[in-house]
Amino acid sequence: MRSARLRRTRRAGAAVLVSAVCLTTLAACGGDGGGSEGGGSSDPTIPLDPNAKVTLTIDCMPPPAKAAELREWKEDVAEFNETYPNVTIEGRSTPGQCLEPPRFTAMLKAKTQPDVFYTYFTDLPQVLSEDGAEDISDYVTPRSVPLLKDIDPNVLDSLRHRNNLYGLPTSNYTMGLLINRRLFEDAGLDPDAPPRTWEEVRAAAKRIAGLGKGIAGFGEYSAGNTGGWHFTAQMYSLGGDVVDAGEKAAFDNDLGRRVAKNLHAMRWEDDSMGRTQLLRWGDLQKQMAADKLGMFLAAPDDIAYMVQQLGARYENFGMGPIPGGRNTLAGGNNYMVRKGLSGDMVKAAVAWLNFRNLTVGKGQFDWARTKSDGLPVGVPQPNFWLNQSKTQDDAARLAQATMPVTHFKAFMDHPVAGKAEPPKAQEVYKVLDGVMSGILTDEDADIDELLSTAAAQVDRVLADG
Repeated sequence: MRSARLRRTRRAGAAVLVSAVCLTTLAACGGDGGGSEGGGSSDPTIPLDPNAKVTLTIDCMPPPAKAAELREWKEDVAEFNETYPNVTIEGRSTPGQCLEPPRFTAMLKAKTQPDVFYTYFTDLPQVLSEDGAEDISDYVTPRSVPLLKDIDPNVLDSLRHRNNLYGLPTSNYTMGLLINRRLFEDAGLDPDAPPRTWEEVRAAAKRIAGLGKGIAGFGEYSAGNTGGWHFTAQMYSLGGDVVDAGEKAAFDNDLGRRVAKNLHAMRWEDDSMGRTQLLRWGDLQKQMAADKLGMFLAAPDDIAYMVQQLGARYENFGMGPIPGGRNTLAGGNNYMVRKGLSGDMVKAAVAWLNFRNLTVGKGQFDWARTKSDGLPVGVPQPNFWLNQSKTQDDAARLAQATMPVTHFKAFMDHPVAGKAEPPKAQEVYKVLDGVMSGILTDEDADIDELLSTAAAQVDRVLADG
């Protein structure tokens, strides 16, 4: 799952806007599709021939409503064309395609995806089942992606199948405990030391809910596949899983009951989770931005969303590692290259993705520009860098920060190993929504029955293709 940004969940209800916009000043726009003229070397390790004319359609160009982000995109295209004047970039602003699973699936089946198209880490099996992406393994080398060795191998591995590479990352995330610092202080809790165990979460939630005024101490999702997403995160945090190595349900056990019983007790015994349930992505953020919620599991960029979209203040939030600390749910997004493109087009695509998304100090990692454009700087993710690249990017992010980064110190100082989402994640999460909604809406819920029923349903999902 992803969150408010393009990174976690393709939410239903997004308006459909599909437009092709040519964003280069040095080459004429092509037609509806990409293409190449002339021909360079057939060797994928040889750089793109400057005489080969290439037009690429690129997914998820920022829409006009995001004026600063769109301006940065256009600036990046212009700078890219200083090195590659033979490459025409046609950006496509396609929120329906980027945000909604049904449209994404329909696009794959119809073979209408752009030349370079946006996916989540968990989309790889679906893309491969439709034969939709090119194997770019031979094109991605230390020559074409100079910082390749500094990209977290766990992130790259999420884009591999049978040792073949099918995409390049643009962002990643791991989940932690997002807190409202103001409510922590009002409840006599230390906002610089967020709870590190689920027992501590329960105790802190009771203290915060005790403030009254309709304030909940801890919040959870239970609808729109987000409940199952968070149930999975809690299982991971305690060292468990929801799908085992044999692709069978792995939560109808003592650990699954521990997660479920703790949430049930917080909801019904402690009354620390609020009366309104069946929440989905966006609801908890609104509660926290309004100072009505003390804690919930989230990725760091939820903070930027609450400030940019909901009018909150950066100073009001902090972050700690996920309670339990055994593993944390990790994910992210990336771009893939449409199957069947010419070698020149694949080379051009890798060159663009390297410039825009994989170069410290350039493109999305140009933090000085981000700050000058009034966009947030200082959220600790995306951060898939290692070695010297991480040192440089962290320093630049800190130097240009537009928020108090010390509020994320607990999260940054105690990293938890990320663990990928389960196979058929969205279908599994949909089933587990039923467990979460049962726990949080029914005081007399039969937890054993909820888990066993869900496990049988997940087994059927996993067995079906």
